[in-house]
Amino acid sequence: MSGTSTYVPKSAAAKWLETRLPIVGLVHSSFVAFPNPRNLNYFWTFGGILAFMLGSQILTGVILAMHYTPQASLAFASVESIMRDVNYGWLLRYVHANGASMFFFAVYVHIFRGIYYGSYKAPREVLWLLGIVIYLLMMATGFMGYVLPWGQMSYWGATVITSLFGAIPIVGDWLSHLLWGGFSVDNATLNRFFSLHYLLPFMIAGVVVLHIWALHVPGSNNPAGIEKKSAKDTLPFHPYFTVKDGFALVCFLVLYSWIVFYVPNYLNHADNYIEANPLVTPQHIVPEWYYLPFYAILRSIPDKLLGVVAMFMSIILLAFLPWLDTSRVRSANYRPMYKVAFWLFAATAVGLGYIGSQPPAGGYVLAGRILTFWYFFHLLVVLPLLGFFETPRVLPASISDAVLGPIGGSATAMAASAASSPNTKG
Repeated sequence: MSGTSTYVPKSAAAKWLETRLPIVGLVHSSFVAFPNPRNLNYFWTFGGILAFMLGSQILTGVILAMHYTPQASLAFASVESIMRDVNYGWLLRYVHANGASMFFFAVYVHIFRGIYYGSYKAPREVLWLLGIVIYLLMMATGFMGYVLPWGQMSYWGATVITSLFGAIPIVGDWLSHLLWGGFSVDNATLNRFFSLHYLLPFMIAGVVVLHIWALHVPGSNNPAGIEKKSAKDTLPFHPYFTVKDGFALVCFLVLYSWIVFYVPNYLNHADNYIEANPLVTPQHIVPEWYYLPFYAILRSIPDKLLGVVAMFMSIILLAFLPWLDTSRVRSANYRPMYKVAFWLFAATAVGLGYIGSQPPAGGYVLAGRILTFWYFFHLLVVLPLLGFFETPRVLPASISDAVLGPIGGSATAMAASAASSPNTKG
């Protein structure tokens, strides 16, 4: 939970506010005095990076919306006008468009860090579930934003993805027509997507507040995967972790700036610089890179309905990780078999992303099916069974021991740790 606040208002106005709305004290207890495990590494800085990116995307998106025209016959031209006629419009658009990719890059690091260190395990299940909700909202927001430039890939990507809902029995056609606002992707579709793309980031911000709240109840997990036992296991959030997060953010912004100023179009598809034409189909329709693993799963299943089910299940199953993983040990640092399985799973996700970017022909189809099989096999079979058959390494007695080693070679501490650490699920 939040640290004990030592905030004492000094001015009369601050005292008046604190007695009526103690928001400064809340911020102090949550982001200044809040005790964090002292062994957090730089993978934990991506939470702060994601908060910054969300704010950046909302700010640039609101400004871009002031100049964008959500009308099918004018949308493409309005984007060109933003690039050429609006003061620093090119910068706003490149920051926003590439910001989506950087946002997803950071969230994938954040998710895989959570999977590696078992951050979804009790008592952090709700924290993990809220994170999956944020991820789903991000995917919806990103997809709708990709449609707004109304280029060829925008139009045909929307056509392909929204038509998938038609495979759902009974309500499929109704859902497709609801998304389209008619019988095909057209002006009504663009207006729907623009409205939702503008609204959803604020919903994401609301869930992020709940996510942070859920984090501050049990506190952060850590690389050792053990709970805080004493004050020497923790450090206050400020200045130790604000400085660390700030340094990581600067490094992240260097990469972000390099993309924006030197290769701003590298992550975009060339066909999206051609105005949408319903009569001309691109040779190879692909979504943005951050959707490619799920697109590969969709294409790997011969049946359309089963492909849609597999695509959605590949995301939904991630929400059940707290219950699919049966081991009592959190961190992969102390689970040798799980560490191997994790890296195979990570390689599978990267491989699916590559397959999704390639034409669905020849060996790519077979490779996609093999990787799809292993993706689900890992989640549904490997992960549950490892908890029963794996013998974890001995955990340190405390977080401070994990950082500094047992003080004075404390054999007692190590023996206590060995006695309290289960070797199997048990």
